[in-house]
Amino acid sequence: MRHHPSPSAPADPSRFAPSPAFRAALLTLGMTLSASLLAAPTIEGPIPGSPPGDPASSDLAETYPFFATYDDLAKRRYVEEEFYLSGEADAYATDGTLLAEDVPYRTRILVRRPISEARSNGVVLMEWQNVTAGYDLDALWHGEQIMRDGYTWIGVSAQRVGVNQLREWSPTRYGELDVTADGEWMTDQLSYEIFAQAAEAVRGPEGADPMGGLSVDKIIAMGGSQSAGRMTVYYDRILPQIENPVFDGYEFIVGTAPTREGDEPVFHILSETDVRTPLGRRPDSPVYRRWEVAGTAHSGYQGQEYRRPLSERDLAGGAPQYNCALEPFSRVPLHHVIAAAHEHMIDWIDGELPPSAPYLEFDGNVKARDELGLAQGGIQLSQVTAPTAINTGSNAGESFCFLFGSYEPLDDQALAELYRNHGRYVTAVARTDSENVRAGYLLRDDARDNLRAAAQSDVGKKRR
Repeated sequence: MRHHPSPSAPADPSRFAPSPAFRAALLTLGMTLSASLLAAPTIEGPIPGSPPGDPASSDLAETYPFFATYDDLAKRRYVEEEFYLSGEADAYATDGTLLAEDVPYRTRILVRRPISEARSNGVVLMEWQNVTAGYDLDALWHGEQIMRDGYTWIGVSAQRVGVNQLREWSPTRYGELDVTADGEWMTDQLSYEIFAQAAEAVRGPEGADPMGGLSVDKIIAMGGSQSAGRMTVYYDRILPQIENPVFDGYEFIVGTAPTREGDEPVFHILSETDVRTPLGRRPDSPVYRRWEVAGTAHSGYQGQEYRRPLSERDLAGGAPQYNCALEPFSRVPLHHVIAAAHEHMIDWIDGELPPSAPYLEFDGNVKARDELGLAQGGIQLSQVTAPTAINTGSNAGESFCFLFGSYEPLDDQALAELYRNHGRYVTAVARTDSENVRAGYLLRDDARDNLRAAAQSDVGKKRR
């Protein structure tokens, strides 16, 4: 499923907004312009500044993007750049009703892309930034997989909460951003078209080119949790009104997904946390896939560890601390499955259906578990089938604890009972990962990393 760069098709003028003169002519004839055509926004940038710096500085070049990554982009021949996105967006209610047209906005997009065509696979993963925590959070940036496979990742600040936090965090850098039209639209009515216009700007930039000249073959929309909910509204109720859709496929992660049978393929990936009942599962179809992953959490260990130093750098008070009923943060790597889904989505857009996956199993309305307490059914990664800890999608306690899942390492006696020797453990990991690679739920590079970690571990080795 490895994909290589492919040249983009020439820009289709019909994709872009009509001119002001054309709009005026319509009004002269007593006609209104349908909301089915997107306006072409303007891109400015890249905005100067990178860490380390001072968000409070009055010198723009001394500021830097909020939550700028600490991943070693240069090693992967990647660059991170930020741009202003401005234009006019239509306002929609959550039921899809068009409330107003051509409302001005100004926001930002954050781009992490290859520096050359040779490193790029031509695919943009465009993430609707999650704002549940009160600030923009790039929940679906998994740098190792994304950069390894040549994707461009673009985060879009589409919602009031995130944009207002940016304004307060660095008035110099973000003070002119506004997605509310000076407070007129306070419940993110502009967010749907802002997100779509970001994709339009990538396909045919007016002003700066956020892709740095790279070809764009496909744009995949993706959102996690609350952002998946916003995208669900867009897909079900607003997208049918759009004459020329800008996204080629959609990925809804650990959240809701559309019920409408549309033209664009929909990948729906759920952690164990998110599957609370066996009822109401939408069946797979030529345009829909639902994958449920045993042992994973809505917000697991990998994302928390990635964001911890960013929170220490950029948030007052640093990374939040949680007092959960169980040790939080499942360590089963949901992002490995998401990486496999990205590859399948590329093929799906070109007509090749991805594999279906088994659902998590239930006893009545309770998840089925083995004698260790591990969930049964669903996609079973080697961290579940060859466990060194009990990872679940369940927890309780304050704040967001219920989203974190749990992690309980097995003691030496339990490990000795499971694995007679180190080779048995390594073989168990390799067997499951090979099966998942063949089934399409895991990429070979991630399986190779799992095997390397297992071989380097002390699991199954006699203690002296």
